[in-house]
Amino acid sequence: IPIEKTFANRLANAALDRTRHTVRYEPAYVSLAYPGGDVPAETGVCTDEVIRAYRALGIDLQKLVHEDMKKNFSVYPKNWGLSGTDKNIDHRRVPNLQTFFKRKGASLRISKNGADYLPGDLITCTVAGKLPHIAVVVPSPTGNGAPWIVHNIGSGPQLEDRLFEFPLTGHYRYHPQD
Repeated sequence: IPIEKTFANRLANAALDRTRHTVRYEPAYVSLAYPGGDVPAETGVCTDEVIRAYRALGIDLQKLVHEDMKKNFSVYPKNWGLSGTDKNIDHRRVPNLQTFFKRKGASLRISKNGADYLPGDLITCTVAGKLPHIAVVVPSPTGNGAPWIVHNIGSGPQLEDRLFEFPLTGHYRYHPQD
């Protein structure tokens, strides 16, 4: 069945492609090139999988988040005690991505209805009661039921039926090329 080549479907496919990569969960701070910087290909966290999926479509979240934070630093979370931006890590933090997507008008209502979540959407949630997490929504491989997610929760990029497993904190549809 041919899949429409919308930005959303291309993003979902880019996320699915990430599941073919071996990535060790590694949250360490790394100095990155800018723009277009990335942690080593064999390492990363949940945000890195989202960043890499967007980058496969020509969207550099490192640059976009950094530029928005430079202009609007006061509206971004201060969870890390920083007095300014850091192009190496800002885009790799879930709360910063949540703020960025909200600022870009990409925030959607959170629901418990799987039909509300479309391929290429992003969800954020809280794992273990305190850890922010992000994932890309993709179609269920079975073709029915709620969509699945692609995320890295510790075992590298995985395709899993876990959309509603953790308390959702955000639902976003950021498709800058539509």
